[in-house]
Order: sequence, then structure tokens, then C-alpha cells
Amino acid sequence: MITLDNLTKIFNTSMGPVTAADRVCMEVGEGEVCVLLGPSGCGKTTTLKMVNRLIEKTSGKIFVGGRDTDTIDAVELRRTMGYVIQQIGLFPNMTVEENIGVVPRMLGWDSQRIRKRAVELLEMMALSPAVFLRRYPRELSGGQQQRVGVARALAADPPVLIMDEPFGAIDPINREVIQDEFLKMQQTLRKTILFVSHDIDEAVKMADKIAIFRGGKLEQFDSPDNVLAHPANSFIADFVGGDRTLKRLRLLKVRDVLKADAPSVRPDEALETAVRRMHEHDQGHIVVTDADGCPTGCLFLADAVGRHGSAGDHARALPSPVRLDADLRSAVSSMFTHDAEWLPCVDESGAFRGQITQRGITHRLGDTYRAAALTAAVPADEGRPAAPQHFRGAAE
Repeated sequence: MITLDNLTKIFNTSMGPVTAADRVCMEVGEGEVCVLLGPSGCGKTTTLKMVNRLIEKTSGKIFVGGRDTDTIDAVELRRTMGYVIQQIGLFPNMTVEENIGVVPRMLGWDSQRIRKRAVELLEMMALSPAVFLRRYPRELSGGQQQRVGVARALAADPPVLIMDEPFGAIDPINREVIQDEFLKMQQTLRKTILFVSHDIDEAVKMADKIAIFRGGKLEQFDSPDNVLAHPANSFIADFVGGDRTLKRLRLLKVRDVLKADAPSVRPDEALETAVRRMHEHDQGHIVVTDADGCPTGCLFLADAVGRHGSAGDHARALPSPVRLDADLRSAVSSMFTHDAEWLPCVDESGAFRGQITQRGITHRLGDTYRAAALTAAVPADEGRPAAPQHFRGAAE
């Protein structure tokens, strides 16, 4: 969808020429979110602004939807791209509805169509149209203004969004909320998005691909998991942080490490039945569920051996269940909070679906390192291609 081919920008300054982007090559697929990261002055914002020609390139090519942007009028090009900036940039003398309708009005939409689109987008942004359509920017909080800014960028239904640190000025709580709403929206709309950020945690959460820049050069372009697990060099390893393995927990869901065959027992079943199931699954506990299959307690082998009665009579309080769609970061946090080595897992209805364990999570995180070590151990001249550069030195 978006292809950068040897994209270069050189600024002529009083101190001489400065290369802000140096032969940048990358390709962002349709419907993908690509986050551009790097320290200040690394070239990420310059690269972003060359895509919609707010900054004209020095050399190289940019293709959007297969079209060379050199062949498209700059104003026309920008009207086909949504643009969101950190400062939001809402027009203070316009209502929310009027702000959202800026580009559609330029494209000749009638007022009824603009109103309908504004209502649709505000609902998508969790802002009540009845409350917010007639408000002015000064009557909105920072987080609300930012949502309206995103809505305005989406108003004409552009295939591409360009976002320059759109959530950077928002407090952490509202930032998380807006990020979550944006991701839900993206699951439906599947826009192709270029997104500048300075926050590796935001990039890991939001991106399908991450591009890390230094001194105008693209140092690594890869999936968030590969950037964290296999940084291409020591600069990237330092940039993403020494806790990069822990950051990978955000990329995995509970269902990814679920032990679905974990046993359960109803409270009215005999202790002998519970003990037999624990032995069959080689574990020292079993989850007690109610008639609807929802976990209500936990029975430990040590509490059941040599005793009589029902499972429910000897059940203990259960560690807090986690949802299958929760990320592993929150699940591991819950484990630490409850001093637990395992947690029961439930679906949307609250029914027991299995369990996760610390050991299972550790093993899952280690899969990528073991695979990389195996690939690196096979010489390229034995009929298998050499490992890509970002897979080498995975343990560094």
C-alpha cells in the first residue's frame, strides 16, 4: 500500500547540508499500522511528512496504492490521506461537526451527508453526538479534542492515515483509553497507518510493523515481536530497553499459552473423582466449577488425599480468573499480585476454559530464541538460506 524506495531528504542549512532521511526503504501493507520510532532528530517525522508531501523529498520514490506520488497533485494527495497531529489543530471558531466536515466540504459533500458522517464518527469515538456535535474545541477536554481530531482525519474515509505523535500530549490514563478505542476502530476499518511515536510501549501496543531510525537511517523494520526479541544491533537493543522480553508480554494473549486440558470438577462430585483427575493430568490442583461451568474455587491434592466428601467441601478460594483475550502482561501482573504460579482462564461468558502457568509463559517466550538459535546453527551452504540479519545474535 505504501512503499518508500531509497527515500532521501537533504536540508540545506547555514552549517551545510544535513541529511534527515538517508535512502529509506520500506513497505507497509494495506490495513497495517506502522509506527516510526527513534530519538529526536532521527528522521522519523521528516519521513512521515514526505509521504503526504508536507515536506518535499530530495530523491527516491514514494508509492501509495501503487501510484507514484510525484504524479499526483500535492493538495489532491493530502485530501486522500487523513492527518492527525499531537497539537490536534482543531479550528477554534468551528463546532465539532464543522471541524469534522472540513475535508468533506472541500470534496463537495452536502450538509446532510456531513452530519451523518459526523454522528457516525463521534459514536465510534465514544462521544455522544447529542452532547458534542454543537460544542466548540474550547469546551472539550484534551482527550476529547484528540478524539475529534482523529474523527476529522477519518471524515472522508481516506485509505491512509498519517499520525504524528497523536496521543503524546494526553495523560497516561486517557491515552490508554483512546489507544484501545483506536485499535477497536482499526479492527473494523483496516486503514493503512503511518504513526510517529517516541514511546516503545505505545509502538508495541499499536503496531503491526515498527521502523526504528537513527541519524536519518532506517536501522530496523520488522514486527514488534522481532524488534523486541531480535534487535538488529546494540543501538536498537538499548533503545527498546533491557526489559524488552517483558514488553513482549503485551503482544501475546492468554489464549496463546492456554493449557486447555486443565481438569475441572463440580462441587457435588466426590473427592475421589477429583483426585483421579488430578493424577490423570499430573497436577496438584483442580478447578471447581458451578453448573454453568464458571470457576468458583480450587481443590488442592494435599487437601483431598485420604479424605472423604465432595469436592466443594474442601475447596479453597480461587486465584483471580483471567479472560482469554487479556494480554499476558496483565495476566502476569495478576500472578504476581496473588503470588500464584497459575491462573484459571475464562471466556466471555465466564466459563472455565483452562489455565495458564508461569512455566508455560516462559516456555512460549523462549520459542523464538530457540528457533533463532536453531536457524543460526545450520550453515547456509547446507541447502538452507542464511538467517536474516535481525535473527543473528538473538541472545545479545
